[in-house]
Amino acid sequence: MLANFLIGLREGLEASLVVSILIAYLVKTGRRHDIRHIWAGVATAVVLVVAIFTAINIAMGSLPFRTQELVGGSLSVLAAGLVTWMIFWMRRTARGLKKGLESELEDAVTLGPLAVAVVAFLTVGREGLETAAIMYGTVAYTDRATPFIGSAGGLLVAVVLGYLIYRGAITVNLGKFFTVTGYLLIIVAAGVLAYGVYDLQEAGFLPRLTGTVGGIGHLGNAVFDISSTIPPDSWYGTLLKGTVNFQPNPSWLQSIAWAGYLIPVLWLYSRKPRPAGSQPQPTAVGAATD
Repeated sequence: MLANFLIGLREGLEASLVVSILIAYLVKTGRRHDIRHIWAGVATAVVLVVAIFTAINIAMGSLPFRTQELVGGSLSVLAAGLVTWMIFWMRRTARGLKKGLESELEDAVTLGPLAVAVVAFLTVGREGLETAAIMYGTVAYTDRATPFIGSAGGLLVAVVLGYLIYRGAITVNLGKFFTVTGYLLIIVAAGVLAYGVYDLQEAGFLPRLTGTVGGIGHLGNAVFDISSTIPPDSWYGTLLKGTVNFQPNPSWLQSIAWAGYLIPVLWLYSRKPRPAGSQPQPTAVGAATD
């Protein structure tokens, strides 16, 4: 649940900031009448994302077990890659995000209402599809409502924060926020990747789990088994599963994938990006009435 809350919060805040920037620009340039086209694009993007997410879940339910595991594992691996790309992309482009969006909207305004709606649709739709893909790796095949509650809670908090930032009611150091959540999401992505490997093992696409505790001679063997110490159905087992996709009996292949992803990605992310000359500090979205 915590992992889904974090995903919903981060992705939702990104989308909220995008909408805030677009609306603030229209207000400052005296084009309040075009704001309704922004909301039309946002609504269309949300409906499309929900429809795609629902269709995928329905389609997956009709597939044979091994095919489900193969598709689910592949989507989990894809989701881990998408999280990684999103984190590094945001760190690289955050400083120029506001200027770029305003430039796109300025061009769209000259083309008419449909172009304005398309800008909002594409920017919010991208964030929504990223959120859906990442969430799928953490909610696939679950029969509990807690992951969805966590995601909805994160999105709700993000919308409230986005509105308060837009109105100038609060000030958030967005640089620190995205940096900290970036580290946390890297840990989540490592767990999603490991779980994707597990699904691919279940599908027979990768070496399958063949023993409880075995040597590294077979990548399907478990590194350890602490199911009796941390039962998967206990509250703390559920908490670890929901936050970092913890598994009490990971295979060697899962552990190698987890460590092989986590260590280098954390190292790369912790390195300060090389400045290209003097770079301005990140600017928060100001109030529309400024």
